[in-house]
Amino acid sequence: MDLCNIYTVDESKPRVQCISIEDSTIVDTGNLGEITRRRLPATVLQHYLPEWVVKAIRRAPKVFYVAPQAAVVPGLADAHAHVLEYGFMMQLPLATATSVEDVVARIKAYIVAHSDILDDRERWIEGMGWDQTKWPGAKFPTASDLDQDPLLSGRPISLNRVDGHAKWVSPRVLELMGELPDVVDGGNIVRDADGRPTGIFVDNAMALIPTPAWTEQRMSDYFDTTMWDALSHGLTSIHDAMSYPDQIRFFKRKADEGKLPNRLYLMGHLPSNDYWGDQIPHLLNYGKHERLTVKSVKLVTDGALGSWGAALLEPYSDKPETSGLMLTPPDELSTLVHQFWNDGFQVNIHCIGDRANHVVLDIFEDILHDHKANVTEWRPRIEHAQILTLEDLQRMGKLGVIASVQPTHATSDMTYAEFRLGPERIKGAYAYQTLLQVSPNHVLPLGSDFPVESINPLLGFYAAVSRLDTNGSSPHGNGGWFPHERLTRAQALKGMTLDAAYASFAENDLGSLTPGKKADFVVLDRDIMTVPFAEILETKVSATVVDGKVAYGAL
Repeated sequence: MDLCNIYTVDESKPRVQCISIEDSTIVDTGNLGEITRRRLPATVLQHYLPEWVVKAIRRAPKVFYVAPQAAVVPGLADAHAHVLEYGFMMQLPLATATSVEDVVARIKAYIVAHSDILDDRERWIEGMGWDQTKWPGAKFPTASDLDQDPLLSGRPISLNRVDGHAKWVSPRVLELMGELPDVVDGGNIVRDADGRPTGIFVDNAMALIPTPAWTEQRMSDYFDTTMWDALSHGLTSIHDAMSYPDQIRFFKRKADEGKLPNRLYLMGHLPSNDYWGDQIPHLLNYGKHERLTVKSVKLVTDGALGSWGAALLEPYSDKPETSGLMLTPPDELSTLVHQFWNDGFQVNIHCIGDRANHVVLDIFEDILHDHKANVTEWRPRIEHAQILTLEDLQRMGKLGVIASVQPTHATSDMTYAEFRLGPERIKGAYAYQTLLQVSPNHVLPLGSDFPVESINPLLGFYAAVSRLDTNGSSPHGNGGWFPHERLTRAQALKGMTLDAAYASFAENDLGSLTPGKKADFVVLDRDIMTVPFAEILETKVSATVVDGKVAYGAL
């Protein structure tokens, strides 16, 4: 029996033996006999055939053979990521650091490895990825921790927390900052018992830190790092979830030069509560290869759970003196959303806590119901949709608001989330299967939020379908954390292909291996739709194809 391990995410033909490609477009799908009759000598991607057929078909032009144990899926998309920030993090990655001492050791090694930094004590050192919840004591570090070693002492050091919602700075940076305000709207300067800054700045307070702006060369270096890693992991489309105007101009230049190796869907952003839509261009399939689109904006409502910044309706269970932070006042947020909607932008809003989600659903409901906006034309998104009341989970579905979620956030947070939220609130958190089922079109785009999480989309696939950590465990055992919220493999694959395409208005061109769509696909060395969970993590990308051309690996 012929194997059909090309997964199309096309309901009419979910699994096929071959796809036929002409130039950058899929022109046919089916079994070998069908395509041979209809399309030869068009390019044929063949999954498995008897040996005598393989020998015969190899004589035809542009024929590729895929091993029997392999699989082909549509080009994978990350519906929420940070392109340049990933490259930035990779210069000094701290995500696997196990303690303050480990972070210090990594910074020392970084300094020693870079002679220009070693010899210049005024040169800023920046890194990203630390997470105090994984360290002994699970407490925030302090500035003094970065001043104990002679090699670090006196240097300006700024380190982003893994979620990007807090920064840890050295005493030298505190000196450079001078006198600090007592209060920061939507932010927090963490202080000790005597009221002195400890060196931790949360959310809007991070803007006080005078880190140097990125140069064109730094952005180019970060971009190259990200693009290579993305393609090597099968990503053909990325939704960049916070593109500042200077970054949009950078991506636009790359598109003009034909140097975008995969597709970018940018969400414009400025950290201002005054309207800034006139600074964000509208671009559709822009550039030499038509791979750049800008038609959405990203707004931010609250902070993150890991730094107690997610805005909750009631105080934190493990820190009852706070209910989190609203980074944008609700009335100002409402004004911004209405203006962006009027100007034709899709509006995508960061919401972690149940209060943040509730406030944003109120704003969206006003526009969709009272102003009669067409939800299919507008496609508003909540980025993360992490903690909602049970009532708001249902309301989100009734409104047709898109939940853009990141499955690895659930498995990263599951060790502390219930302790932080309590047994009742956790029922509406990381509720991916529920969000999918209440969606009127059963749409749930999946992303990673890299560099907050791994750039590897198969890790997100694994987290979505297993609700386990990479060791195969969870607080609820090896059956997964709240296993009723797991996605099926078919749902997860659709979430990172066709649903992501829908969330970026590209479902007619991308997201499935359907005739007429772009020839973006990935060849995997094993079948992620059938192998045991643990083997998903061992899967490698053999080839990544964009517009019918190999961008990574080989066919």
